[in-house]
Amino acid sequence: MTAQPAAASAAETPAARLEQVLPALDKLLSEATDAVRRKVLKDGRIDSAALDREQRAGHGLAWFATYRMALRELHHWSERLAQEGRYGDIEELVLRVGAAEYLAQLIGGVPMNQGEIVRAGDLGLAPGRPAEILGEAAADLIADGGTPEARAALVELMRKADGRFGFGDSGLDETHGQFRDEMRRFAEAEVIPYAHAWHLANSYIPLETVQKLSELGVFGLTIPEEYGGLGLGKEAMCVVSEELSRAYIGVGSLGTRSEIAAELIIGGGTEEQKQKYLPKLADGSILPTAVFTEPNTGSDLASLKTRAVRDGETYRVNGAKTWITHPVRADLMTLLVRTDPNEPGHRGLSMLLAEKPRGTDEDPFPAKGMSGGEIEVLGYRGMKEFEIGFDGFEVPAENLLGGVEGQGFKQLMKTFESARIQTAARAVGVAQSALDIGLRYAEERVQFKKPLADFPRVADKLAMMAVEVQIARQITYFAAREKDKDHRCDLEAGMAKLLAARVAWAAADNALQIHGGNGFALEYQISRVLCDSRILNIFEGAAEIQAHVIARRLLEGGA
Repeated sequence: MTAQPAAASAAETPAARLEQVLPALDKLLSEATDAVRRKVLKDGRIDSAALDREQRAGHGLAWFATYRMALRELHHWSERLAQEGRYGDIEELVLRVGAAEYLAQLIGGVPMNQGEIVRAGDLGLAPGRPAEILGEAAADLIADGGTPEARAALVELMRKADGRFGFGDSGLDETHGQFRDEMRRFAEAEVIPYAHAWHLANSYIPLETVQKLSELGVFGLTIPEEYGGLGLGKEAMCVVSEELSRAYIGVGSLGTRSEIAAELIIGGGTEEQKQKYLPKLADGSILPTAVFTEPNTGSDLASLKTRAVRDGETYRVNGAKTWITHPVRADLMTLLVRTDPNEPGHRGLSMLLAEKPRGTDEDPFPAKGMSGGEIEVLGYRGMKEFEIGFDGFEVPAENLLGGVEGQGFKQLMKTFESARIQTAARAVGVAQSALDIGLRYAEERVQFKKPLADFPRVADKLAMMAVEVQIARQITYFAAREKDKDHRCDLEAGMAKLLAARVAWAAADNALQIHGGNGFALEYQISRVLCDSRILNIFEGAAEIQAHVIARRLLEGGA
């Protein structure tokens, strides 16, 4: 890396110009929020029906706020690296291209997905208002970084760099960098050579691999030391989830099963439940699965129907669940049920810690009162998805999480921040994988007597993939650091997940496009990465639901 060129004064650097734009971004978001609020207020309060009608405006506001956070964290990243002497040419180009593109989109239109572009007028602002607010500093950044020359220069440096951990310094401290290195070594030796075969065969990730993850401490990463875990924070979890998902999302998601279960028990369990389950989750001797979703309810948990009726010291469970990940080999289900049919909505829900025996492909659910069938899926394989039926399935009453009925939704809500942060981290890993594969193919594949990477539109794709992966990474790690500080971070976590999921899908789609027809062939890894990336916009809160939640928080004064 080389330092910032001496010829450029501090006030003229792209980082300095971006810093000048940040207050204007705040003003833009404030005006946009006021404009949308005028659309949805009724008697001084947010009217839910109006917000539903004005989804385009509300969700567009969520995306504008996400871009504001993305640009702020891009600047903070450059600032940290500069202070540590780690800010070089490739980092500067990432900032220049990224700032230019995201500012240009705020002015001209932000893609909520590939077919929905939200513009200022959709929010209730005058079409030219973003450019007016953002001013000359933004115009200079767009003119400087929004050029073919800037993108080509970035790709040239990427082609020369060792892309082992991505392109550009991630900004990790020494401890987290060591974690990344260890996970990457494991992934290169134990996952990458086999992942595509696991996917094509729709086979389980081998238990030997699961055991090695346990030995590395993946399952107990954030569990407190007094319960047998490593006691690390969410930023460490992001590093591990990203690197493992970069190899194969199924492996990256194994640890998140334990993360969700442990978070529920730490936040809502009795001391006896913590002592019983957390050490076993930490050492991998029990594998958990989350059993929340039901047919025809999706994200609408208030409509949940699965019933648990207490009969003495036992709950008897009846109902159906769907989209349950890794249930056959799981030993413990965190099972969301309705214990009080007279309490409407969320208030009648409770969480059970339901133990079950491990199954096999031949006999997936050898437990009395439990049955199910596999849901065949495009991607996100290695753990398998099932629908499950309960018919008098028994759970000891002592396994009611927290020992008090009616707390299930509140207990689950406490996990949403962590769940969305780790999903964003997995999305970053998948996006980085797509970039790795796309760049390698673009350099190796020769057409018309030169590598594909020499063609401008291929280079443009690679440049924007690299920029967006780094931006998504920075907002994800920021949300994790906020969580580690015990700050409320539902907005930050939601925005990280919203953007990172879009970035993963775009990166995978562009990397497949670079492969041309070969990308459509199952034998090429990018076909798997494309399938894996698609789920990220759906689970842990579909993008539309996520944008709606963010919009409501912003309109209620959450910015």
